[in-house]
Amino acid sequence: MSARPALHDATAGLAADTFDDAALGRTLAWRDGEAITLAQGLAEAATFAERLPPHGQPVNLCSDRYLFTLALLAAMRRGQTSLMPPNAMPHTLRQLDAAAAPPYALIDDPAQDTAGLPSLLVERPAGAARGASAWQPQPQQWVACLLTSGSTGEPQPQRKRWDAMRRSVRAEAASLSALLGWPTIAGLHLVATVPAQHSYGFESSVLLALLGGASFDAGRPFYPADIADALARLPRPRALVTTPVHLKALLGSGAALPPVDLVLSATAPLSPQLAQQAEARLAGRLIEIYGCTEAGQVAARRTTAGDVWTTLEGLRIEAHGGGDDGERFVVSGGHVLEPTPLADRLQLLDATHFRLLGRANDVINVAGKRNSLAHLNFHLNRIDGVHDGVFWLPDDVPEGVVRLVAFVVAPSLRAREIVAALRPRVEAAFLPRRVVHVEALPRDATGKITAQALREFALRTLARAGGH
Repeated sequence: MSARPALHDATAGLAADTFDDAALGRTLAWRDGEAITLAQGLAEAATFAERLPPHGQPVNLCSDRYLFTLALLAAMRRGQTSLMPPNAMPHTLRQLDAAAAPPYALIDDPAQDTAGLPSLLVERPAGAARGASAWQPQPQQWVACLLTSGSTGEPQPQRKRWDAMRRSVRAEAASLSALLGWPTIAGLHLVATVPAQHSYGFESSVLLALLGGASFDAGRPFYPADIADALARLPRPRALVTTPVHLKALLGSGAALPPVDLVLSATAPLSPQLAQQAEARLAGRLIEIYGCTEAGQVAARRTTAGDVWTTLEGLRIEAHGGGDDGERFVVSGGHVLEPTPLADRLQLLDATHFRLLGRANDVINVAGKRNSLAHLNFHLNRIDGVHDGVFWLPDDVPEGVVRLVAFVVAPSLRAREIVAALRPRVEAAFLPRRVVHVEALPRDATGKITAQALREFALRTLARAGGH
């Protein structure tokens, strides 16, 4: 699997300048069967930029990955920073900060509810002049403002500068090439199941095509048959950019899947068994990317080769503290503009290698023993027949009383069978007091569950089922 397939259309690797002449002829995107070159994309963005208001904050809500990119580039031409909320719900849009400049929505669906924001429909302009593509963004330009997912608290804005994003993607491309045993990933064709507005989807689909020499499919397929069709339409080498939740559903669907040269996955919960199954079914290597919205991409590993992560080029991790709250881990260097704390607990082997132990804020104490909810979720999702599952610790029980609840999507298993499967892997104190079967968990488009969403879901589900 380490040999690179011969079928590819790459004409250039990583450009010395972002959009130099040598790179303009390569494919940027595939849309409705059409290969769109980087030159054409830049030209269309320059034309569409003329339709944008001279001032304001564009809120990029486009689902079509090419139209998202078109809107992003057009906003850059205007010197505007694109806001990328974690979802397009009206409640989220009403909370956007309007202090810097009035927000306006860029949409590709005329029926999109923008919660009262003025909106502009993003469409490919006809007759875009090719000469407009001769353009280089300013390195210090603030290009995007992403919001954290809220999985560890309230979503927080994170501004991204063009030169930092460029360094981040080039480090990712170099890491992927090394793990694949390829000289370059130029010409790699991507199908992504994750939205472009999320930092992982933004970096590993849109930016990997703009800056890393890859190309992306404009869609965001959801159903297994649609994912298989999207992959089959692209030439090789091709990659699936996804999450463990989406991957597990895809492999469990029974859909006929074409060979894929790379499966790129976000982190956790991804068991070694699922990684092995993915490599066997898809005939390509599975590589995980670890990172966060605050720091961007931090490290990568081939999951089936071991549990040790290697940081991307130029990044170093240091441990700080070590008191009652435990150590904090800070990443710096490379594309990380200033030292940034990580929200996870690590076993640091050296400054560039580590093992991931789980969220720093998900450690629970039961009967004098400590464990991580991420660790418990990992073992829950390893059980054959559990399609999805999560542990939840109620926050409204008397002090010293712990009542762990497991919510599972496991139609073929009984609660006692799930507990029996957990018993050899989990200490008795951490076995769930209750296993609740549900049809689905409240995951977002990237497979995450925010703390608030899980709490609301748990309380609502338990109330229907008869309390705690």
